Amino acid sequence: MPSPKRLIYSHIAERGTVSKAELLERYSMTSSTLTRLLEEMVSEKLIEASGFGPSSGGRRPILYETNPHYGYFFGLEISRFSSTLGFFDVRMNPMSLTRWRMDEAMTPERVVDHASAMMKAILNDHRIDPSQVVGVGIGAVGPLDRERGIIVKPRYFSSPGWVNVPICRMIEEKTGFPAELENGANAALMGEQWAMRSAKPLHMLYVHAGVGLRSAMMSYGQIIHGSLDMEGAIGQMIIQTDGPRLNEDGNFGALEAFASVQALERMAQSRVKINGGDWAGRLQVPPDRIRYELLLQELRQNNSHVEEMFRQAASYLGIGLANMINMFHPETVVLGGALINSYDRFYDTAIGVARKNVYYYPEYEPVFTKGELREDAVATGAALMMWKKMPV
Repeated sequence: MPSPKRLIYSHIAERGTVSKAELLERYSMTSSTLTRLLEEMVSEKLIEASGFGPSSGGRRPILYETNPHYGYFFGLEISRFSSTLGFFDVRMNPMSLTRWRMDEAMTPERVVDHASAMMKAILNDHRIDPSQVVGVGIGAVGPLDRERGIIVKPRYFSSPGWVNVPICRMIEEKTGFPAELENGANAALMGEQWAMRSAKPLHMLYVHAGVGLRSAMMSYGQIIHGSLDMEGAIGQMIIQTDGPRLNEDGNFGALEAFASVQALERMAQSRVKINGGDWAGRLQVPPDRIRYELLLQELRQNNSHVEEMFRQAASYLGIGLANMINMFHPETVVLGGALINSYDRFYDTAIGVARKNVYYYPEYEPVFTKGELREDAVATGAALMMWKKMPV
């Protein structure tokens, strides 16, 4: 159970500015106890007075807000195609966001060296002493050993060496900052919930549709962790008995075989090999070299064959979403990833199919959204993880 000081601090941080009267109404404590806590937090520079609120008949109340310079946080996303380093103040305002490609040269050692050099440059640019940095949150593609800070064996990385990587220890030794690890889908959901905090969503589902499928769930504002940290498990949801499978260790008929970047690439390669056609001739590459970027190019040229493939994949994703929604009944469903963000009709089709298959509809209907932070969600959520652990 959080301490009274932590509860008060978190409430002020989430609301922006708060009066003593609001805090007394929310928390069961005497006026003198709250006054003592607020004075203590002001003296510790955790919070500061930010002016006066409107009067309700007497003196105007003092408003309190968090001190943005009390501490700083780095959030590091490690993903398959790109990684992001974010730098945030204690109000979770992004002071810097930098992205780079994860190509063949980006070994674990190279990523740590690159991120460390950028952290140093960012602190120099903002004239912030390293002692003010609370820590580095890391959101990475799973599977993970979160307790030991290890990236276990993620798929589809261009660079070799991403097996049993003690990423937290490597970051700590290189930077001197404490580091903690969370899977990227969970971090993204934490970031998006923070961005939507004014709407107070407590039960949320996050699904990332890209090279693979990843998901996260939140209940009563807390991330749901299983006994294993396998964020790609949604991709193994069976939606067609005895259907195809994407990988040798995957389930037959799993969702990832129908609704992922890889599934679309394989579908296009297969159709071109079997049927050919005018549009296949325009591609000017052998079928085995058809990639997602080429399919997006065809979409922009209104290629009806490619549009149909995307529509079919989106329909399958919609069925997968409906299955998860019917099991969990979230208030808000956040969708992210390349398939969602690079083609609007994919998103519209997926949520349309999901809505039609949601049980109790229309009495119950979740809010669907692409999120507020989108590509910055993982880095933000990773930094927020350290913010929540900040000693108060």
